[in-house]
Amino acid sequence: MELVHGRSGKSSKSVPLEDVIGSMPENVITNIIDRLPLQEAIRTGILSRNWRYKWTLLSQLVFDYDFFLFLKGSGDDIMHFDGKNISRLLLHLKGAITNFVLDIPEFIKLDVEDVNHWIVFLCRIGIKKFTLIHEYDELKLPAHIFSCLELKHLELGSCISGPLPCFRGFPNLLSLQLDQVRIQDCKCGNLIVQSPLLEILSITDFVARSEVNLAEIVKLENLKELNLSLCLLDNMTMTRPSNIFHQMSLLPRLQSLSLNFRKCKFLAEAGTQRWVSTAFPCLKTLKLNQIDFSSDTMLSCVVAMLSGAPNLQTLEIMAAYENTIPPPLICSLEGDCSNFGLLQLQYVVLNIRALDNEFRLASKLLMLHRASPVAEIMLL
Repeated sequence: MELVHGRSGKSSKSVPLEDVIGSMPENVITNIIDRLPLQEAIRTGILSRNWRYKWTLLSQLVFDYDFFLFLKGSGDDIMHFDGKNISRLLLHLKGAITNFVLDIPEFIKLDVEDVNHWIVFLCRIGIKKFTLIHEYDELKLPAHIFSCLELKHLELGSCISGPLPCFRGFPNLLSLQLDQVRIQDCKCGNLIVQSPLLEILSITDFVARSEVNLAEIVKLENLKELNLSLCLLDNMTMTRPSNIFHQMSLLPRLQSLSLNFRKCKFLAEAGTQRWVSTAFPCLKTLKLNQIDFSSDTMLSCVVAMLSGAPNLQTLEIMAAYENTIPPPLICSLEGDCSNFGLLQLQYVVLNIRALDNEFRLASKLLMLHRASPVAEIMLL
């Protein structure tokens, strides 16, 4: 038997291994680089010749605290960021930009005109998710963002905008989050009513021509998550507190509810009243902030909501404290808490001190911890 030897010459040279990652479909590569921090995604251009321009496939641009801190480095000085860098980046991208996040920290100074140009550009290409937060100063933004009909997620923080002359609503919007937002000559109800598909609504500080009308919120049949500062409600001082929570219970799909009682002094001073029956059958998460446990009305509110949410799994309560702690007002919780045994709590956080009413409620929840499958309870 004759042995056959391999052929020599150029053909005997080893064939370079195939660039498996670089040859993947563009949608797969986009998915990979979108999961990287922006600065790292751009750096992938040094991996190989095939990867030199893969970063142009980015569809999500996140300019957050970590991004700006990476550029600034050490030192406490305010850095003036050249917006032309972001402008050039936007022009080089060849994919569809679906998510744009601009979270400006206090040590970064941006030219407002640059921000306006980016918003106009993004609205022109049909941005789907837009976030603009400037926590330490009020940033003026153009009204163009309110004409972007393809938006699905909008989050604004510490912003001011002029009038909206041709506002046609957000027919595709799924989530709307407003914190310290001022819009001239605009009713908050217009933003809500003309966004019929909303599933997430957060209004923690909104300054407009009128306050928030709870009746407009109740019309959102798809709403699953609501975060609201009660002091923003329209005619709050003229409405019985029990009716407010009854209206919220009319939201058929509500699963997460976060309420802030800050500046609700009238509620704390309201006398004992008969509560309208409230039921939150789908509610799984309840967060109550700035609760005055010396108020019989506020405490009755907490008990009523807990009693009407049999499927509640997560509960967080943060008490409100002034410079001086008011004297405790002891009220009977035994009868009101009779339905607590139906709860399915798995995670409870109580940020409380030493008022008698706080201990009474905590003791009842601790009893649930021993008698039901509560995974964790924390007293802060």
